[in-house]
Amino acid sequence: MAEKNKIKKIAVPVADQKLCEHFGKSDVFYIYEIRDNKIVGRQNLKPPPHESEVYPRWLAGLGVTDVITGGIGQKAIDIFLEAGINVFDGAPVNDPENLVNDFLAGKLQSLGNFCDH
Repeated sequence: MAEKNKIKKIAVPVADQKLCEHFGKSDVFYIYEIRDNKIVGRQNLKPPPHESEVYPRWLAGLGVTDVITGGIGQKAIDIFLEAGINVFDGAPVNDPENLVNDFLAGKLQSLGNFCDH
């Protein structure tokens, strides 16, 4: 029963109110709080200046449990995985809340990771 009430935090990199195609070029991250597999809150957080490894470590420090992104570099993925954070890459450019709801329902499809670094 404790697992059912566990709070998750899902991060989505955003530009122009849609999923940003490239993780490191987002203007803002929407951090969705999930309880009982439903969105119960959202924070819009401006990331620190972009440098290698900064975004993954910043999100890990916020308690993020999952990341939904388009393209993302392997180094960032490795940092997330080391921190126990699940990464769903290759998500289509779409409304972030729709992506999170599809992810929670097991319906989000990956288009492949187009980031080559």
